[in-house]
Amino acid sequence: MTSSQHPTNQPQSAGLDKKTSAILSYALGWLTGIIFLLVGKNDPDVKFHASQSIVFFGAVSVVNIVLSIVGSFLGALGIIFSLVGLAVGVLAVVVWIMAMVQANNTGGVRAPLPIVGKFTAPSADQLANSIK
Repeated sequence: MTSSQHPTNQPQSAGLDKKTSAILSYALGWLTGIIFLLVGKNDPDVKFHASQSIVFFGAVSVVNIVLSIVGSFLGALGIIFSLVGLAVGVLAVVVWIMAMVQANNTGGVRAPLPIVGKFTAPSADQLANSIK
């Protein structure tokens, strides 16, 4: 390899390669998404995974908070909101696992989240492009 060629899995500023950074972007949901959005700002694929993590897990957090608040005002009917919140939580865990597996399988290359990617990818692109 000559000095003008760069490996596709080159280390980030934090010393992590693209694949590891992409996987860790999902590790603690939107929290690690924010960290890797700032740390991985030199790699557009890592920024995309981090942004996608922020958008998806941030939305899940907001939905669960809203469901909890509304459910608390409805008394006995609030159990329905609790069950919906549980279903959202299960969906989030499934997508979380699938996202980390997909980031591993693609080597950290940009890939939309399974199941919800068509909804989150456009917002993740906008967020990733806004951080320089």
